[in-house]
Amino acid sequence: MTLADKITSTRLILAPVFFIVYFLPPLPGSRLLTVSVLWALFIISEITDLIDGRIARRRGEVSDFGKLFDPFADVLVRISYFLCFVLDGILPAFFLLLVLYREFGILFVRILMMKKGVALGARKGGKIKAVAYMAAGAVALLASCTERLELDKRVYDALRLSAVVIFAGAVILAVVSFVDYIGVYRKTGRDMAAAEEHSRSE
Repeated sequence: MTLADKITSTRLILAPVFFIVYFLPPLPGSRLLTVSVLWALFIISEITDLIDGRIARRRGEVSDFGKLFDPFADVLVRISYFLCFVLDGILPAFFLLLVLYREFGILFVRILMMKKGVALGARKGGKIKAVAYMAAGAVALLASCTERLELDKRVYDALRLSAVVIFAGAVILAVVSFVDYIGVYRKTGRDMAAAEEHSRSE
């Protein structure tokens, strides 16, 4: 594995750790510590997502494996914290279900592309969607921390509503991005068919 791949792999570890810490029974006087750990895990996960691709490009280590491994790790970590927020009543389960459908759909498309010999990496729409996911996760975590620290209920309600709105926008972006990936898959199929036809006619 390259250095970038090793950085990416840290998200595979952080995802279940975040889930476990999120639902640990609170000990007396440990609420602030739990909040700090959750934020540290969240920030590290998002930072590694920002730097692994840059490191791969800077070191000339961009690979087909990395193109698939990076979005896989992204999905795993974000599904983990979205599930936490759904189980905690902050985000609606229906939105998470749509995200799961989208991500499994993309996984299937990537498998089909691999059969054609093409490693389908993240596209611009997918990257914009990822930023929206991150924003929704950050606001939802703020709402969770507000509740954990027993701050003003009105602040929690405002943050929760904001998280739901941002998450709804992220889901819309995810669906639009999925349509884009389908378009790429169909275009690749047409181009390959045309190339085969051209080679036969020569």
